[in-house]
Amino acid sequence: MRRLSLLVAVAAAFSAGLFSARWVPTATAQSDVPLVPMIIHVTQLSDNDIGPPLPGLDLRSHTYVSRPGATVAVQSGNVFKHYHSGSDEIQYIVEGSGTFWLGDKQQQIGPGDLIIIPKGTVHAGSMATTGRFKAIAIKTPPQAADDTHRVD
Repeated sequence: MRRLSLLVAVAAAFSAGLFSARWVPTATAQSDVPLVPMIIHVTQLSDNDIGPPLPGLDLRSHTYVSRPGATVAVQSGNVFKHYHSGSDEIQYIVEGSGTFWLGDKQQQIGPGDLIIIPKGTVHAGSMATTGRFKAIAIKTPPQAADDTHRVD
């Protein structure tokens, strides 16, 4: 008798779940918002256009695309050496020249450089010698809020 009652209860719960899925609207994540066609003149963006400095950092960032598979942002400034354990990053340097840590090497970078940063790779610790760094940053998958690990 208990088995029959349990079986009926499970079947009823399963059926209720199937039918309610048709009536209850599904939640939509921000990344599911349709893309808006636009042209972004990155070289014309001022630091104020990009946004306020992130707390405690000389870095400004504005995300233009946020999808389940990737984010695209414009960043300006410098950041301490760090790595991301869950996201690969690609940066295209638009403005500024100077040094940039990539892995265990400090290298010269400047406008037109494309930096490929696999997850787990130490990077940044940048020091601009001319202008401020301005970069297009693509992260895939999107970086989790707690996935910036400082390296001294």
